[in-house]
Amino acid sequence: MNYEKDQRIVLTLDAGGTNFVFSAIQSNKEIIDPVRLPTETQELGKSLETIKNGFRKVMDKLDEKPVAISFAFPGPADYPNGIIDNVGNLPAFAGGVPLGPWLEKQFEMPVYINNDGDLFVYGEAIAGLLPKVNQMLEEAGSPKRYQTLFGVTLGTGFGGGMVHKGQLFIGDNSNATEVWLLRNKVRPECFIEDGASIRAVKNSYAKNAGIDPANAPSPKEIEDIALGKAEGDKAAAIEAYRELGEVVGEALSVVATLFDGLIVLGGGLSYGHKLFMPAVLEAMRGSIKKYDGSELDRIVQKTFNLEDAGQLVEFTKGETKQITVPGIGETLAYDPLKRIGIGISVLGTSEAVGIGAYAYALNQLDS
Repeated sequence: MNYEKDQRIVLTLDAGGTNFVFSAIQSNKEIIDPVRLPTETQELGKSLETIKNGFRKVMDKLDEKPVAISFAFPGPADYPNGIIDNVGNLPAFAGGVPLGPWLEKQFEMPVYINNDGDLFVYGEAIAGLLPKVNQMLEEAGSPKRYQTLFGVTLGTGFGGGMVHKGQLFIGDNSNATEVWLLRNKVRPECFIEDGASIRAVKNSYAKNAGIDPANAPSPKEIEDIALGKAEGDKAAAIEAYRELGEVVGEALSVVATLFDGLIVLGGGLSYGHKLFMPAVLEAMRGSIKKYDGSELDRIVQKTFNLEDAGQLVEFTKGETKQITVPGIGETLAYDPLKRIGIGISVLGTSEAVGIGAYAYALNQLDS
């Protein structure tokens, strides 16, 4: 489906902990100035009224009626049925609230709710990294094409998502790709999110700089210190991002044994990829031991950093050769190099989530 030429309009919502940001998308583009309303986290009635008012304000800006509402909402949730049960940052929804069915009654149109990590990857699969890489492979004359995209968001948390052949994989309990609960390589007794998030970078910097974590700079400031663009403890800043890469690299190694495709990184911390990507690659290109002490490659596939020009050329080139069909004489192109490419969001995380929400709604309507 060519979403860029589709004229249908879908209402969207970015449900953050501070603001609810409402908008409308048509042809993969935002067509109005977003409506921002303060998030109501404690009282269900007020929260529902805020959501209804936000979508009403968006509809008042449109010349034609939208066909659906589609957005990301913080979990846990039963996404296919539109039921939210968030006792964390949105306690108003504790106990299970059928937000989707309620909105359908208010606006008399289909409502689709998903996890933000899922929609981020879906957007990148529709109009971001996945089609970009496949186009580069085609231009390089490679027979290789990718149909699977896994992604993680590095920010306040460590979220994940996966798309295969144009379809989101959410699992039977709406709980697939919950990578935030993987084991932390640096501290194996802990879960990974504490080592792969904004707080991880700040805590690591504070520890190595010998300061109170409460006084640690922001990740962007730590990035600038590491690059020599700002004053601070440069060694501590470099180590903070290196440790982030080590933790993320081990997580992606685990994930890569269960799926086989491309990997996209998003979220605010992804902008520091030049600092943490070497450690990611070191982990994924490393080894793992047998009981007898001998070693195996950590994963079967060879890993490439798609943000590195030299590695990108090597990735797209592959090892393509011509082989002959026995007894027939015909030849065909064959690329035996098993490889994973890791790239940074092409669209930007927020835009990818919006496009993912748009495409998901239209896909559901047409199916």
